[in-house]
Amino acid sequence: MPCNPAIGGTAKGHLVREIDALGGLMARAIDATGIQFKLLNRSRGPAVWSPRAQADKGRYSAWVKAALEAEPNIHWIIGRAGRILLDGGRVSGLALEDGAVFPCGALVITTGTFLNGVIHVGQEQRPSGRAGEPPSRDLAESIKDLGMKWGRLKTGTPPRLARRSIDFEQGVKSGVFHVEHGDSEPIPFSFTATQSPMNTAVCHLLHTTDRVHQLVRSNIGASPLYNGQISGIGPRYCPSLEDKVMRFPDRERHQLFLEPEGLDVEEIYVNGFSMSLPVETQRELIHSLPGLESAEMLRPGYAVEYDFVQPTELRSSLETHRVAGLFFAGQINGTSGYEEAAGQGLLAGANAARSVLGRPPLVLGREEAYLGILVDDLVTKGCLEPYRMFTSRAEYRLLLRTDNADLRLTPRGREAGLVDDERWERYGRRRKRYDTNLDRIRKTWVRVEGGARVPAAQALKRPEVTLGSLVSAGDVVLETTPDDFALDTSSVETTVKYEGYLVRQEQAVARAQQAERRRIPEAFPFERVPGLSREMVQRFSETRPETLGQAQRIPGVTPAAVAVVGAYLNRF
Repeated sequence: MPCNPAIGGTAKGHLVREIDALGGLMARAIDATGIQFKLLNRSRGPAVWSPRAQADKGRYSAWVKAALEAEPNIHWIIGRAGRILLDGGRVSGLALEDGAVFPCGALVITTGTFLNGVIHVGQEQRPSGRAGEPPSRDLAESIKDLGMKWGRLKTGTPPRLARRSIDFEQGVKSGVFHVEHGDSEPIPFSFTATQSPMNTAVCHLLHTTDRVHQLVRSNIGASPLYNGQISGIGPRYCPSLEDKVMRFPDRERHQLFLEPEGLDVEEIYVNGFSMSLPVETQRELIHSLPGLESAEMLRPGYAVEYDFVQPTELRSSLETHRVAGLFFAGQINGTSGYEEAAGQGLLAGANAARSVLGRPPLVLGREEAYLGILVDDLVTKGCLEPYRMFTSRAEYRLLLRTDNADLRLTPRGREAGLVDDERWERYGRRRKRYDTNLDRIRKTWVRVEGGARVPAAQALKRPEVTLGSLVSAGDVVLETTPDDFALDTSSVETTVKYEGYLVRQEQAVARAQQAERRRIPEAFPFERVPGLSREMVQRFSETRPETLGQAQRIPGVTPAAVAVVGAYLNRF
């Protein structure tokens, strides 16, 4: 966990649940090592409920490393990647910078911010993929030699503070810090969890001041973001402090969170305070924050600029169009965040293995998963800025909830070879409980306000009635266990309460799937389609959509152009 000490959040929590449903490790890792758990957006509908957890960064890394080392078929090669080796247009191996060569049938590249990475702190620039670690130059040039369309992006990190130098008690007492607790009944991320996780840490909320904003404005000429030093584009939805102050001049204050990086770790992460100003300016800004007048800065924040490949270079399997057997995942594809990278890594890894075995790729639809939306957005639209997942990107978000990710995806994971026998048996029990409970809700009659007796399913459609209250009153008996109660009731209640909306979304999915079933061959000659403008031919040829539905989602493509391609498909 090289940057923020948290997993999940709005839409990102959906990704973690989906990774878990497919057999991935991330949810189990954070359940085992998290120190504070929250379910976000509880005041809104269940479609946007998203789990988030603070992590103990050291323990998280150690847990994942131990889990990987326990796998008998994983072998570690420690070295710096150099050149991608090809044979007849297909990847054949990887050469390390020290000259060692490793043949392979498929290769997954997940470079983070290391491709020609440069770190910026004020006027200081140094080649680095991350603080204290060298960039990857040979691999970056090897990828460019393949003819890939590429660009530069930017991300950043905030300064870290010494816990011992902050008087949290006085900050809370004086009202400048607000204590942020975890949920009283924390909910785990993993569908395999047998007990609730523990909340053992608190965070503290504070705000920037006019003094902070004045300091940023007076020093903005020293920021590499504003003096032309950085050419890469940064994330719009997670802006630096400089961007917050300069782009939103009317905002009197911005939220910041003091987040511990572990239970017994000295470093405090200042969430929302990412910057690349000079070190002394950063120190002055910290001391201008209420409650941090005496805080010690352990490490300054910085911006890191790096190469990425336009993800329109990829198929929906995350395999490159230009080189068979070569897969990309994570920030090399223009995304940001641990969760987006983990989801791509899981899919790219699975599809690399399946390609070697001669099996078709695992491709998830937009109606199946946020992971499907993530990949489809990347390969059809590309990236002008670091991509971040949001619930607003989902057309069918009521179908894609966190509570039903296992019901949606575990069968797909089993089919793809990602779900082991133990998890599959657990899923079978969960599916049986869900079907049984849904049937009981529809067949059980209960008394409602006014004395009338109605089916429990009808009663649940009333806003004030919850499944938990019906169970507590003894009106409904569910097939469940104490460990599974929260998940079982959530899935069934949402299915019943929102039945009308769910039916409409399922009908919309059925209509959309007609276009998704119309495959476009890899070698389809867009330039020979009568009636297509040169611009449309260029857009189709750059993205190479795999279905007619994907063609509809390419930015700038008109419905008329898609209709022309559809008509020509019948003759091709």
